[in-house]
Amino acid sequence: MPDALTTLHGPPGRILLVGCGKLGTRLGQGLTAVGWDVFALRRDTASLPAEFSALAVDLRDPVPRALPDVDAMVITLPPGTQDTEGQPDGYRASLHHLAAALPRVPRRAVFVSSTRVFEGHADGRVLTEADAPAPVTARGRALLDGELLAADLFDAHVVRPAGIYGPGRTMLVRKVIEGVPVQYARRTNRIHEADLVRALETLLGAADPPRFLHAVDQGPVLLGEVVTYIARQLGLPAPPRAQPEATSGTILDGDRLLGLLGALTYPTFEAGYAHVITTCPDGTASRPQDGTDH
Repeated sequence: MPDALTTLHGPPGRILLVGCGKLGTRLGQGLTAVGWDVFALRRDTASLPAEFSALAVDLRDPVPRALPDVDAMVITLPPGTQDTEGQPDGYRASLHHLAAALPRVPRRAVFVSSTRVFEGHADGRVLTEADAPAPVTARGRALLDGELLAADLFDAHVVRPAGIYGPGRTMLVRKVIEGVPVQYARRTNRIHEADLVRALETLLGAADPPRFLHAVDQGPVLLGEVVTYIARQLGLPAPPRAQPEATSGTILDGDRLLGLLGALTYPTFEAGYAHVITTCPDGTASRPQDGTDH
């Protein structure tokens, strides 16, 4: 973990992990290991580590009590679906309720979004953090709305991960095992969970972090190459091609992340999936919701 984490505000401080799921839990465990006080906010806190201060809160409703005063905050909430009137809500209610319950805005806030905000770019050129988002689906628009609102309410820095994979996040491994048809011509980007956690740690400790960061590895690639590699490692036939087949997806530049971290633990899908297959060779330890490829 970067030494900067212990000097963000002097000694290790206090952090609020909002929507603390698998990613937030892994981040929080690293922070507690170096002396941070971790407050974890989620609706169901039963599975949180004992070393976290658990906050059972549903941000879809106003928070009935003030939240702890913290130095930093990482938001990993998924977009909402509908408000009480049945209209699309996205992050609006949750982020406003969060803002109203905070004693003050933390000195460092990070909002975890997704590369899905670029889904409307279909020409195949490499996109950097300077490119404008182009969402076309309801989820993509909700993510972008969340970014803008988090920046307005908390001056948040925005991290946009691609498809997150790693131990317990083996969606593609399962697809290969089950022989599910795959769009071979889809352009994809991905990030191993270990490198995404490192990126969040570094943003928390950096003196002058970037406002936007693509959390992608150094190997954007067609999805067909990924599933063919996984099949070869497992000694299985490659899954069939989905029909009709069409080129789609985006290519995201990862130079800013590489400059921030110096090197990635898993710079390509080959390095990352070799580790995933070794640690979970049959894919059965993962859960259906634990990973998607954008």
